Amino acid sequence: MQTQADAAQIQQIADELAAAKRLREEAAALLVEYEQKRVAAEGEAEGIIAAAKDEAVRMTAEAQVALTELLTRRTKAVEDKIAQAEAAAVAEVRARSADVAIEAARAVLVQEMPRKAGDLVEKAIGDVASRLN
Repeated sequence: MQTQADAAQIQQIADELAAAKRLREEAAALLVEYEQKRVAAEGEAEGIIAAAKDEAVRMTAEAQVALTELLTRRTKAVEDKIAQAEAAAVAEVRARSADVAIEAARAVLVQEMPRKAGDLVEKAIGDVASRLN
């Protein structure tokens, strides 16, 4: 026969088993919930990583385009400066050539005028006389 103490002890054990079963079920439910949250967090992290990689690729492409444009502009500026320097050098050479030619012509005229001046004057007088007649 069971005594009341035995029945109370059996009931206490049954209550403890029920509480343990309830705790086990709650723990299992929490484990499932946390596993779902972990999977969702991993998915979100993968999405963030993929977005960051896409952004890095986009930024790299933009930087490459910007660098190419910068190099093109700088190359054009240097080419323009070279062309200006060449044009200035050509103009300076032409100016110096003209100065040298003028100086050479003056020197020739200075040397030749005394020798040919008489002939030129006589020819000019002859031309004037023939035109007047």
